[in-house]
This record gives sequence, structure tokens and C-alpha cells, in this order.
Amino acid sequence: MARVQSGQNVVETACGSGLVTLRLAEMVGDAGSVLATDLSQGMIDDLKARLEASATPNVKVERMGAEKLDLPNQSFDAAICALGLMYTPDPAAAVSEMARVTGSGGTVAATVWGNRRNCGWAEVFPIVDSHVASEVCPMFFGTGAPGILKRIFEDAGLGRIEEIRHCETLEFGTEHDVLDAVLLGGPVALAVKRFSNEIWAEVQNSFLASVADFRRNDGSYGIPGEFVTVKGVREAT
Repeated sequence: MARVQSGQNVVETACGSGLVTLRLAEMVGDAGSVLATDLSQGMIDDLKARLEASATPNVKVERMGAEKLDLPNQSFDAAICALGLMYTPDPAAAVSEMARVTGSGGTVAATVWGNRRNCGWAEVFPIVDSHVASEVCPMFFGTGAPGILKRIFEDAGLGRIEEIRHCETLEFGTEHDVLDAVLLGGPVALAVKRFSNEIWAEVQNSFLASVADFRRNDGSYGIPGEFVTVKGVREAT
């Protein structure tokens, strides 16, 4: 939806470990550039290692929070955030910053998880919360409710806004893959690291029970997920 083009300069907020960053780098090519930003130093270090391994010269990585980008006004052709706004305390501020650093006619685009009831793995939150409070849980699906992300884009002054809500089946080959992705690599990862071995085993069993209906006969899983993607354009000023 962002329609990133060869030669463009793109900023990515809440880039994580860089799965989208590397794709953006391919899209802009040698004539363009990508600035990937994230608040987590661990994510930044992980992405830098990926970039070194893949020999990707057109990506720069900097640590900064999504709600306050240390960047000049209108300095990029596009701003992207893929599955990162759910982790920010103030998603509206993050989108406003993306709009601020995008030049006239440039594109701002973001994807978030959709409605909680349409995400088959969502029971992980009450399961984990029954053992330790996790601050991300209450807000995680907030931007996925109908019209919320679109309204945030409107409030940021963006125009020509488009929104799509799409469902995907998340494919996992094994039970281990499900646990690794959702518990160790998802939004509750920090919380589960506090668990004792006994509680960790209990949480794993409870979560697998919550997704048992999505387990196939061969042991693989197809878990439904819903996403919302919104795109807006920075109008000429």
C-alpha cells in the first residue's frame, strides 16, 4: 500500500529485528536508502547483525523512540511502521511523527493486528496475565478496533487515506514453532522471561490448549490472524 519506489528515502519506525527493513532496502535499491529505528537496543543490535550478514549497504540503523523521532521535518519520501504501533504507549504521537518527517506528497503507512476476537492466538494475554502483569496486554489490540487507526491518520493531518482489513492464516510447522513465535518472540516475551520453570511449563500447556482447535493431524498449526493496514499521504503545505 505504501508503494515504495526505487530511489526513495524511507524511514521505518519500530523496525524490530528488520524483517521488513530488508524488504524495504530491496525496494528502494542502491539509489535509495532506509533509516530503520527502534527503541530497543537489542533489536537494533540484532538488525545490525542481519545487515552485516546480508551485505546491505543502503540501510542505516539508529535507536530512537517512535513517539519522538530525532529527525528533520519532511526529510523522507515515505514512513513505514509494520506491526510496531501496538507496542508504543502513544500510537497517535508515533503516527504524527511519521507524518512530520515525510515530505509533501510522501506516503505514511502502518500495519497493526486487528480485532482481538479475530486473532486465534489472543488467549496468550490472559494466560500470561494470570501469572504476571504485562503492561502491553490491555493496549495491544487498541489500534485494531474498527476505524481507530484511520482516525489516528486523519488526526495527524494526512490525506487520501486508505484502509484495508485482511485476514491471514499464520502457518506453524510444529508445536515448538508456535511456542517460539507467540510466547518467546511475541508481545508477552518480556513477561514470560520472569517465569520459573514450573510456571513456564504451565503457561506453555495452557496456551497450546487455547490453540488446539487450529492443530492439524500432521502436527502443524494454521492459526487465524487479522490485520489492519492504513495508508495516508502528506499533503502539500
